Amino acid sequence: MTAFSLVAHRGYPRQFPDNSLAGIRAALDAGARYLEVDVQTSTDGTPYLFHDDDLWRVAGCAGELTELDDVAIGKLRAAEAARLGTTFADEPIARLSDLAEELARWPEVFCFVEIKPIAAQRSGAGAVVRQVLKAIEGLEKRTAIISFSLACLRETRALSSLALAPIIESWSDLDSPALRGLQPEFLFSNTRHLPEYGEINLPQIDGTRLVVYEVTDPDEAVALAERGAEFVETFHYPEMRAALAGRTS
Repeated sequence: MTAFSLVAHRGYPRQFPDNSLAGIRAALDAGARYLEVDVQTSTDGTPYLFHDDDLWRVAGCAGELTELDDVAIGKLRAAEAARLGTTFADEPIARLSDLAEELARWPEVFCFVEIKPIAAQRSGAGAVVRQVLKAIEGLEKRTAIISFSLACLRETRALSSLALAPIIESWSDLDSPALRGLQPEFLFSNTRHLPEYGEINLPQIDGTRLVVYEVTDPDEAVALAERGAEFVETFHYPEMRAALAGRTS
């Protein structure tokens, strides 16, 4: 049996709001030692934990987070009311600095921080990366920056020693000289983009560790690990960990 590690994808969104501190704490309490979150920035440049291009699903209102300042975002709640009712009516949209403060109490946890392209488009890759690096200061050795935006990853490499992780949109992206030139420590791929059969290897970027998402079936997780995935992301961390007891690291 090939050992692999589970990554808590946006905390524990099966039972909690997406990217919420409540969900992140629940995943950590359940044993998660790898975490992935999404980041966008306000008009003030503050990085927040937020995935979607618009506010509707999470906050129940129109607009985009990147269009709002910190005061306006502070009035919103990450309740996901349509899915979760009033259970999390008081849950704020968390800042990345809030997560950094939480992780300071969990020295064994490694975090993948995904900079969303919409943030780079609004504010510029360099500005966003600088704000993200400021928010996670002190956690550099256990943080990787991930993104669909190679510009964000290039800025991160130029400004820091943090590990990098491109997210590919096709397996053929591995042929890109720009991607290979980053010499990334990790690579993220949706399971849909993987080769259909056989061992999954990364000859174009030797030494890079593969993270696959989104997986909810324990047997699929094991099969992917046996094909070469070192990390498997899931929205269902506690359930997956229980189902895979003894088969993950």
